[in-house]
Amino acid sequence: MPTFSNELIINLHMHTTFSDGSGSHADIAQAALRSGLDAVIVTDHNILVAGPEGYYKDGKKRVLLLVGEEVHDQARDPQKSHLLIFGAGRELAGYANDPQLLIDAVRRFGGTSFIAHPFEHAAPSIGETAIDWVDWNVQGYNGLELWNGFGEIKSVIPTKLHALFYAFFPKLIARAPYKNVIAKWDELLSSGQRIFAIGGSDAHALHLSLGPLRREVFPYAFHFSAINTHVLTAEPLNGDLSHDRQILFDAMANGHSFVGYELPGQTRGFRFTAQGRDSAVIMGDEISSDGGVTLQIKLPQPADCRLVKNGQIIKKWTRHQVCTYITTDPGIYRVEVYKNYLGLNRGWIFSNPIFVR
Repeated sequence: MPTFSNELIINLHMHTTFSDGSGSHADIAQAALRSGLDAVIVTDHNILVAGPEGYYKDGKKRVLLLVGEEVHDQARDPQKSHLLIFGAGRELAGYANDPQLLIDAVRRFGGTSFIAHPFEHAAPSIGETAIDWVDWNVQGYNGLELWNGFGEIKSVIPTKLHALFYAFFPKLIARAPYKNVIAKWDELLSSGQRIFAIGGSDAHALHLSLGPLRREVFPYAFHFSAINTHVLTAEPLNGDLSHDRQILFDAMANGHSFVGYELPGQTRGFRFTAQGRDSAVIMGDEISSDGGVTLQIKLPQPADCRLVKNGQIIKKWTRHQVCTYITTDPGIYRVEVYKNYLGLNRGWIFSNPIFVR
């Protein structure tokens, strides 16, 4: 098995002035450089913007900016069923009226797709509806957005006063992925689908006005310091756009990744692996239960860790940094980690599964 020793931090799902964001691709790249990200993936609504992909540099620092698309049926009212598309290399909004045809087109053109914000709260105080995914009979997509930063903001602002408060104190917002999103993911996994999780910011860098008050709220840089997707690759980024784009999208499509919330503490260095009699695997992979399997969890800092099998918590560790579990039972195993931050025990790390067969 190749050694997946390269960890790359990506922020994905964000918008520019080409749809409903307030910044340019260059603005996003500059914010990503300041935040120390390895890559960002911009996904404007129903438009694949040509031209801005590539490396952006500031001195010795560089960040890879990639362009995907967030597609939905614009004729549908209210909006539902948004799909994040990466790597298809062409405009696919023309397939939006049928989610299955859209997913099939993504696969046909060599792309990967993830269901965006599967369940949401409406936020009428800022004119936002709940943009849930409703077409759950579809097949062939790669995964779902387990944790959506902007979607969670919508859940805590029932009034304009709440919106104003959290605009000034955004670090108080994030708690964890919605329970119904986690439950849906476990349901899909238990049905035999290989569905992998990503974390998205859904960053817009909105401009809020309330009487004489004017403020850019939840700017790109804030989102880049919060919910990210960490991917593990066998090869490092080498500066070649085509090569680097492909290894990032392949890692995401195969679940070689985890979702990390960086504000309670940097999540770089988390690992969830399995060692069997004849092989060792990482998140997203399969391993045989024959002869027993040792599951090992390594955390960047001590925290509260849960091992989940087939949607049920089977083991908890409190304030541990290394956790080990030996099993001979087939199942779908994943990890959730929680950490105290600003007075609450908040979600910190959510792994993709290891399949013990």
